[in-house]
Amino acid sequence: MMAELNIEKSRKLYENALGLMPGGVNSPVRACKNVGRTPLFIESAKGSTVTDADGNTYIDYICSWGPNILGAADDEVIAAVTETARRGLTFGACHRGEVELAKAIKRNYPNMELLRLVNSGTEAVMSAVRAARGYYSTQGRSRDKIIKFVGCYHGHSDGLLVKAGSGLMTNSVPDSGGVPAGAARDTLLAEYNSLSSVKALFESCPEDIAAVIVEPCAANMGVVPPEEGFLQGLRDLTESYGALLIFDEVITGFRLALGGAAERYGVRPDMTVLGKIVGGGMPLAAYGGRGDIMECVSPLGSVYQAGTLSGNPVAVAAGLATVRRLESDPGIYDRLEKSSAALEKAMRSAGLNVNRQGSIMTPFFTDRPVRDYSGAVSCDTGAYAEYYGYMLRNGIYIAPSQFEAMFVSAAHTDEDIARTAQVIKGYAQNFI
Repeated sequence: MMAELNIEKSRKLYENALGLMPGGVNSPVRACKNVGRTPLFIESAKGSTVTDADGNTYIDYICSWGPNILGAADDEVIAAVTETARRGLTFGACHRGEVELAKAIKRNYPNMELLRLVNSGTEAVMSAVRAARGYYSTQGRSRDKIIKFVGCYHGHSDGLLVKAGSGLMTNSVPDSGGVPAGAARDTLLAEYNSLSSVKALFESCPEDIAAVIVEPCAANMGVVPPEEGFLQGLRDLTESYGALLIFDEVITGFRLALGGAAERYGVRPDMTVLGKIVGGGMPLAAYGGRGDIMECVSPLGSVYQAGTLSGNPVAVAAGLATVRRLESDPGIYDRLEKSSAALEKAMRSAGLNVNRQGSIMTPFFTDRPVRDYSGAVSCDTGAYAEYYGYMLRNGIYIAPSQFEAMFVSAAHTDEDIARTAQVIKGYAQNFI
């Protein structure tokens, strides 16, 4: 086992940050509170590795929480960003790139007949839910309620911070302060992978539910795949009760397949939300769906949504370069599957309880099968913290939370995977 890391520069940066930002971070999980460690300050990233302020280099399985599917600082993506930046960072106006990216998205997500680019997953989900409700109001019908699933995270807008997964679970916050009771009044909670819980909600208010929103493969209580028939069951229930089905593919979009979870599982939603990979590492997201729904969005309809930086040319260039690369080399997904399966095998051989779908996975520190929120919260977070520390000391960079995903990129080499498998084996020998 390696000695404890030298992270003095990260410690000093964190001490400074504590006086400048809440908890010293700009996103809560980065504080590493749940694993009892000082957060690393990353200086650079390239391919499958990241390097911290003290010069320690790690094999990276966070991949900026998913978007670096090609690896960090991919040469083609950097070239596209650099060339675009020279022409201007932002116009606040229409430009060619946003049209090309919208075409690329629609090619792979045909249910997104019309779509709009925005700046974050939170913004995209908030806008999609508003459009869903607005679709019914334009028909003279009032459907204000939505169904979400316990443990699924859909960004930090008020109405969706109810039993919302990873960040809240990691920091032991059941809900968010500052959210008025009325803001979440119309958010109904169902159990992931339980169609009966969804059906019961529809039966209780059959004319009031505008949409069901779901992570088609949950990844914010750790990776929890949909069970056979679950997504098709949601499709059938929403159609039966005249509601819309929204897939939040901020994490799974372009990752589980070129067409995301919709392609992988063969279920077509009414609306889709994309983020992460669609921006190629830059702040960008998208929402869209059936034309009759999206035609309710301003300036065509009464549902208002706007953004000065929406479709920012630099972010669009990064996203377009990434998507085009995935389209031109479909073998990427086969290679991702091979590398990810090898890691899963190493974890299982070490006695870990792991869920995997494609190139995302989570080792769960519980003896229970994890198929929903209750299974996830049965985990021993102290044991995960021990695992996290061991991996970090041995040069493996993973999420500082039991309830996040581990991501594999196309830049991970066979040597990276073999090295990681060896470290996992060492962990088992020392702690299991």
